[in-house]
Amino acid sequence: MVDPQVLEELKKYDTPSITNVVATYPEHPLCLGLYNPWSENWYTDQTIHCMYPELGALCGYAVTCVFGLPDPTFKRLTFMEIVDALDASPKPTILALEQKFPPEIAGKVGLAGGNMTAAMQALDCVGCISNGPSRDIDEIRPMGFQYHISGITPGHGAQAVHSVNAPVHIAGMDVAPGEIIHMDENGACKFPADCAEQVLENVIKLLEEEGDRIGQLQNASSAAE
Repeated sequence: MVDPQVLEELKKYDTPSITNVVATYPEHPLCLGLYNPWSENWYTDQTIHCMYPELGALCGYAVTCVFGLPDPTFKRLTFMEIVDALDASPKPTILALEQKFPPEIAGKVGLAGGNMTAAMQALDCVGCISNGPSRDIDEIRPMGFQYHISGITPGHGAQAVHSVNAPVHIAGMDVAPGEIIHMDENGACKFPADCAEQVLENVIKLLEEEGDRIGQLQNASSAAE
């Protein structure tokens, strides 16, 4: 389990800076090189959007689930299993919710609304990332709970839980339960929990290095300098 203070400190840094030390610049000595930056699915693409950028960066343990249409041959899982997984996880959590609906309705599933958000927040879940839409944006805004989703739609039909705490794929990012998700208005990235302390240490050093370089550029009196 990560020292809670480490996760709290990671919230002080933007997600692009976190990606820089996780994998973006593998030749840089402060980059951990945890993934091949192009071939591995460790950060989100442009298909999801941050609903509440004013909340700043968030960081937490991934709890994962998949929603889709009801299947009469599979009724073993409900939202209560998601609640149990959130409750059992180290805190804080971020729910990584993959939506697997047919293409003709995938853009019309306002899946997570105010009631679901309130239940998650009561268990110290601080945000949700999903490859589909959601709803109740104004109702959720004062809760201080973040959503990274594909968009907004007001309704939905019948839906069911297909898996809980199994690996998911959301907006170009593969997420396994227990990984750390860091997200802000730029998007989200993930890394193993046992690397969190090193990520924090390296992002501090990298930003100090970049600050020194920017200062030198600002103080230069010629292109040669």
